[in-house]
Amino acid sequence: MNNIPEIKIGIVAVSRDCFPASLAENRRKALVKAYADKYDAKDIYECPITIIESEIDMVNALEDVKKNGCEALCVFLGNFGPEISETLLAKHFDGPKMFCAAAEESQNDLMDGRGDAYCGMLNASYNLALRNTKAYIPEYPVGDAEDCADMIHEFLPIAKAVYALQNLKIISFGPRPMNFLACNAPIKQLYNLGVEIEENSELDLFESFKNHAGDARIPEVVEDMKKDLGSGNKKPEVLEKLAQYEITLLDWIEAHKGYRKFVTLTTKCWPAFQTQFGFVPCYVNSRLTGRGIPVSCEVDIYGTLSEFIGTVISNDAVTLLDINNSVPKDMYKESIEGKFPYKHTDTFMGFHCGNTCTSKLSFHEMRYQKIMARNLPIEVTNGTLEGDIVPGEITFYRLQSTADSKLRAYIAQGEVLPVATKSFGSIGVFAIKEMGRFYRHVLIEKNFPHHGAVAFGNWGKQLFEVFKYIGVPVEEIGYNQPAGVKYPTENPWA
Repeated sequence: MNNIPEIKIGIVAVSRDCFPASLAENRRKALVKAYADKYDAKDIYECPITIIESEIDMVNALEDVKKNGCEALCVFLGNFGPEISETLLAKHFDGPKMFCAAAEESQNDLMDGRGDAYCGMLNASYNLALRNTKAYIPEYPVGDAEDCADMIHEFLPIAKAVYALQNLKIISFGPRPMNFLACNAPIKQLYNLGVEIEENSELDLFESFKNHAGDARIPEVVEDMKKDLGSGNKKPEVLEKLAQYEITLLDWIEAHKGYRKFVTLTTKCWPAFQTQFGFVPCYVNSRLTGRGIPVSCEVDIYGTLSEFIGTVISNDAVTLLDINNSVPKDMYKESIEGKFPYKHTDTFMGFHCGNTCTSKLSFHEMRYQKIMARNLPIEVTNGTLEGDIVPGEITFYRLQSTADSKLRAYIAQGEVLPVATKSFGSIGVFAIKEMGRFYRHVLIEKNFPHHGAVAFGNWGKQLFEVFKYIGVPVEEIGYNQPAGVKYPTENPWA
């Protein structure tokens, strides 16, 4: 995956001048060693400058971490810490930052060896607020070297996501389809997040596609598609066009990414796409998403943004699905009831035409788009990827702008069940605890569209911290409340 960042976290120790600086420095050294022993040493950089009570120390440390290629920062309170200079460091560091603090080490060393960083964290947080400076603070931010190493490692995917958003461009093609208001949302919040957007006409894309006819790279891409599809290659006659389209998108990215490091796409994939291009783009979208370049359907700008966040956090492919249809009662009784710990209303099917990459499908076949083929010749609807999504833990989530340009999000952890869907498209039987109530009192009540991003694995903790960091109000991050805990809008007698 070549569209996600690799970052380095600079660790800067801070010390109050009435405490021995050696206390902070030795604890920093122990932290760095603990991280290198347990994780990958290339993730971190040990700044040799200890900030004491000096703004000059702060400037020197800031220059040092920048010079050594640090995209993120950890301010480590080795003792009580200098609240002014340590928070100035965070204020002037452009990338994501965190604070953590050293715990006391032994009951036998609570005289000259006591650091009081437990107290210092309170002043640090107060001063961050005074300076309007955001920083990630772990749930319990005080610990020994091993504990703090774990905190930094937990911060790593959060920092990568925040950094990636600050360096992202979303490229869109075409307005949303007619009679399809669901994915429309103001783009003002993209700029507030530091994301750039380039909006293009579908005609611009079509022109570029035609200019790629006969491209010398097409045969190589066709062979790669054949290898990827294997026995699921049921529409070989369309591979050349799909390869031409894939090259078109990749070339557009290179020509238009500008000063941005990362790119995602969103396209208008119906109703005219298939009649003019002669295929549907689903399989190509799935291939790019599998490489870390999410391509959302139906010009869903916040959908591709959501996918990208999950891609960076999980370092894995994601998908974008409709929260689509209920599980029939007979299927529930036959395949789920008594076998899995879910009520019928905990289950639903997540579906899209064929945008989930082959690595996330239990089986796959490239076929025609059944819904579009009800009104069009089958031959122009070829190119969708069919298959049941792999069973296992998932996180369903979305970041969205409201109609009045406010950020809102939801996160729900659950799983894809090993139950045959007996349907079409990229599809799975999903189960999320208390989904019925979540569906009503978060998804419907908060006006979320039908598209949800799916990350494979449990990533709720990291997503929650990313959403908080980028400015989503905590009360606007919905999640599936456990049984017995009411939503604000839930009828207490229901």
